[in-house]
Amino acid sequence: MIRVQDVQIVTFGCRLNSFESELIGRAAADAGLADAVIVNTCAVTAEAERQARQAIRRARRERPDARIIVTGCAATLAPARYAALDGVDRVLDNQAKLRAASYRADPHPPLAKASGSPSPALREREDKPLSRTAGEGAAGRSPGAGEGMRARAYLQVQQGCDHRCTFCIIPYARGPSRSVTPEAIVAQARTLVAAGCREIVLTGVDLTAYGGDLPGGPTLGEVARGLLAEVPELRRLRLSSLDPSEIDHALWRLFADEPRLMPHLHLSLQAGDDLILKRMKRRHSRAAAIATVRRARALRPEVAIGADLIAGFPTESEDMFRRSLDLVEECGIAFLHVFPYSARPGTPAARMPPIAPALVRERAARLRAAGAAQLRANLAARVGTVSDVLIERPGIGRAASYAEVRMGDELPSGSIRRMRIEAAGERHLVGVPVP
Repeated sequence: MIRVQDVQIVTFGCRLNSFESELIGRAAADAGLADAVIVNTCAVTAEAERQARQAIRRARRERPDARIIVTGCAATLAPARYAALDGVDRVLDNQAKLRAASYRADPHPPLAKASGSPSPALREREDKPLSRTAGEGAAGRSPGAGEGMRARAYLQVQQGCDHRCTFCIIPYARGPSRSVTPEAIVAQARTLVAAGCREIVLTGVDLTAYGGDLPGGPTLGEVARGLLAEVPELRRLRLSSLDPSEIDHALWRLFADEPRLMPHLHLSLQAGDDLILKRMKRRHSRAAAIATVRRARALRPEVAIGADLIAGFPTESEDMFRRSLDLVEECGIAFLHVFPYSARPGTPAARMPPIAPALVRERAARLRAAGAAQLRANLAARVGTVSDVLIERPGIGRAASYAEVRMGDELPSGSIRRMRIEAAGERHLVGVPVP
């Protein structure tokens, strides 16, 4: 939850939504919005939508005089449904929510409700990257005296998705794939680095699809290499979720020979069984997923692997699930995101024979336990090594592998220090600066 003065932002769903909630706070502050609750919804699961509706009712009950604004993927897909909820004053789609103008209103009449189908603005190509700085206030304020520089910046360079995985509603909420031009990415990166950022994370809905809509079709690997060449002051570059079927040759070459590209890959795997992958309409096989991880480890042995997996997809037998469970150990997936399957109306998977909800929950728990075990093993294996650690806030840093590092010294935020890893906890490392 984010607060900007008397504006409260309640966020559901993915990291991209969390990222955009920071931008919403900035836009709302720029517009002078006051006494409001903004609910940024998610459409990935029915549970996320239920929680959003519950948050709307709670906001109206606890803040009866506040304006209630609903936005995000669920609101983009069904604006009339959310506009009809008691107490909702305005519904904004995923494009409008990032604009300050959307939060400006005449002081006399209430904010108008939106209705109808998703905005055609979702089809517009992105013309500039969106960014926020990790640790930055939601209104985008500069750090005050003694707060230190901001360590990491998120740079959204791609939006939307052209694929139609059978379980996923997000392409309908986010629109087709649109890419930001390399020139605009470099310009924004320079601004962020000049403001003190030491690490930039490139983000997108389908990041590895970057460039397909641009003249000449630059790939993600090509734009990443260009960014590092054009902004030599940038110390670290990290990538968000990658589709293993779309990792281009230029990106593999960059991963092999550029130490400023962090040794951390988060892969959109979703399942470890070939028949389930086919029914999901994914573009990779189990063997291809394993080959991707092996290739990454051959190029950078210190690499940390993260992944998304869905538990309880329709028709999934115990043997099929076991292949997903085994994949966690076989690939050494230390940073695992588990999603219990939830039917989304309008998707092909919603018409497939479902798994009992209790079994879905049980399988999700088993996957999470396997992921936790791999994280413990990964952290333990790093004890005794030396790593560059980016200090994100006093006492807390981030290793190149993405692992959280805790330390006794209160080093300034934004600095990068060489550290010896002396111990490992359940979810973090303990480091000591190397003299």
